[in-house]
Amino acid sequence: MSRPTSRDELAPAQRRAAVVAILALHAAAGWGLLQVDAVRSAVAEAAPLFVDLIAPPAPDKPAEPPPPPPQPLTKTAPPPAPLIAAAPAPTPAPPAFVAPEPPPEPVPPAPPEPVVVAPPAPPASAAPAPPRELPASAIQYLDPPAPVYPRASRRNAEAGLVVVRVFVGVDGVPRQLQLLRSSGFARLDEAALEGVRQARFKPPTENGRAISGWARIPIPFELEK
Repeated sequence: MSRPTSRDELAPAQRRAAVVAILALHAAAGWGLLQVDAVRSAVAEAAPLFVDLIAPPAPDKPAEPPPPPPQPLTKTAPPPAPLIAAAPAPTPAPPAFVAPEPPPEPVPPAPPEPVVVAPPAPPASAAPAPPRELPASAIQYLDPPAPVYPRASRRNAEAGLVVVRVFVGVDGVPRQLQLLRSSGFARLDEAALEGVRQARFKPPTENGRAISGWARIPIPFELEK
């Protein structure tokens, strides 16, 4: 027993529906092909237009005309100075006559001034004579020198002779003292000077007149034995 095919199995109604579907598909495909050109035209119309705005090129700058050639410098000579006619020298007028002045009267000479004769200068006073040295015989005392023997000199056995030079005034007072000879001990020398300083002399005289002068006074310092 043979198996029926698929065509035999379809009912007539189904066959008609399949034929209608096939015809509808062919019709749709044909209609689609007819609409391609219309779609392309619509798309072309709806597409935006792009315009490039490009500035036109600038016109070429006209070439500058060449500078004119330098004009030669023309030195204009200064106009000549006008000639001025020299004025004629004035004619010297004749000198006027002037009467000479009378000579001046002679002036009597002035009397000579008296000559003043300076009085003669007084003779220069003679220089005072240097102080004299009084001899030992002229020395007299009102209060003789009394030097004090220093205790330290006694303890140390210091002894010696001191000579003092003294200037005695007209009043008998010692005015200046000089150490002519030292004992070798400063304490004894100072004691001798102090003793003569405290002394008073009788003013020496010469021709009945008090005089001054230098005198030498020996002061011995001796230890008691």
